[in-house]
Amino acid sequence: MSTALTIRRAGERGHADHGWLHSFHTFSFADYHDPKHMGFRALRVINDDTVDPGMGFGTHGHQDMEIISYVLDGELGHEDSMGNGSVIRPGDVQRMSAGTGVRHSEMNPSRTNPVHFLQIWIVPDRRGHAPGYAQIAFPERERRGQLRLVASPDGANGSVSIHQDVRLYAGLFDRGESATHVVAPGRHAWIHVARGQAQVAGRELGAGDAVSTSEAGDLAITGDGAEVLVFDLA
Repeated sequence: MSTALTIRRAGERGHADHGWLHSFHTFSFADYHDPKHMGFRALRVINDDTVDPGMGFGTHGHQDMEIISYVLDGELGHEDSMGNGSVIRPGDVQRMSAGTGVRHSEMNPSRTNPVHFLQIWIVPDRRGHAPGYAQIAFPERERRGQLRLVASPDGANGSVSIHQDVRLYAGLFDRGESATHVVAPGRHAWIHVARGQAQVAGRELGAGDAVSTSEAGDLAITGDGAEVLVFDLA
């Protein structure tokens, strides 16, 4: 079993309160700068965002980044300069490859309910990819009590494809439900508890907590109303 784990507690993250937006930053972002937390391997950003009804991020640009949106509660509206328009709901994984440049907006279309989502940035394998977009829904039954591959470099098992050697898994775990992630030699893992409570290799974690390791071995994940994301990275 992997024992060389580093814990990143939710309360240690950066926080920005913009009134309409409450954002917690696992890694350095915008006005939050921590040289000890600039990312993990190719994983550069995990922002835990809650946006008020009718509010959102106006049109803005990105370049050379793989951007994944993962909604926990509510709905997130998306429009971009590639002509895509969509609504992202819980269970959906949206990937926007910014590549040579793209502009987009993200808005909460509800007039009554906030939207709670994770925005994830992954540094691509090279600069200058053509911009791209994908969105896939993963039913709850495929994530319940197990780790479902939702993003990968080759789109394996119906996952969203990304331009980096990263595999992202999502799981939903009621009390007592568990799964094991095997960290292969030379690979690295970042496990983020999006909500609920979970044990990872015997460590107690709450919502917003994360653990990482660069040691090969098995990571047992046991949940208690938990939603968990596992990043397997080169």
